[in-house]
Amino acid sequence: MGYLKIVAYLYLVAAAFLVYEGISSINAGDSSNGIVMLLLALVALFMFFFRLRYAKRWADRKKDN
Repeated sequence: MGYLKIVAYLYLVAAAFLVYEGISSINAGDSSNGIVMLLLALVALFMFFFRLRYAKRWADRKKDN
């Protein structure tokens, strides 16, 4: 597994952590901080899928050469 795939899974772990922190913040009564955490989790999920797609494109480019 290459560097780009490892980084992609780190984004997935970060997204899971941010979802947990966001939900626990909302349940504790700090809704503004919870919403920010959930939005950051969405960005991390986007980055996860973007990195996987980019890693696949990079592998295909290496295969063609």
